[in-house]
Amino acid sequence: MRALLRKIRSTGRVAEPAPERRPARDDVLRGSVQVRHVDAGSCNGCEIEIGSAFGPVYDAERYGARLVASPRHADVLLVTGPVTRNMAEPLRKAYDATPAPKRVVAVGDCAHNCGVFAGGYGVEGAVAEVIPVDVVVRGCPPEPPQIIDALRDLTGR
Repeated sequence: MRALLRKIRSTGRVAEPAPERRPARDDVLRGSVQVRHVDAGSCNGCEIEIGSAFGPVYDAERYGARLVASPRHADVLLVTGPVTRNMAEPLRKAYDATPAPKRVVAVGDCAHNCGVFAGGYGVEGAVAEVIPVDVVVRGCPPEPPQIIDALRDLTGR
């Protein structure tokens, strides 16, 4: 025991090097993320997966993502479906009502490139043709872990 104490006294404090920190990125939102979901004309497949992502099994709230009822309270717009002619203007208004810094996540193949609805009479276009898109989550419909990963990437977690 005495030998161990002598060794500790002679060695002094030995500390591990501090872990490397990620450089601060300007495109990362800090803290928790308030999410407003906007259905721009989808078939509701993506909505079911978003509901699962925020449900008790996947629980996106444990990563700091929370659904809010108004774009005025949101940091992120989660847009699903191809943008229909009737939803183009409300989507622009929701985007304008979201305070800066704001991000847009296009969820599903339909939001990315109109999917099976491409060229339809009532379709205005993909989400990126109406408002700027920061992240695209592909899939028809994408799985809840993919949606959560996209939201976590926005927060840098």
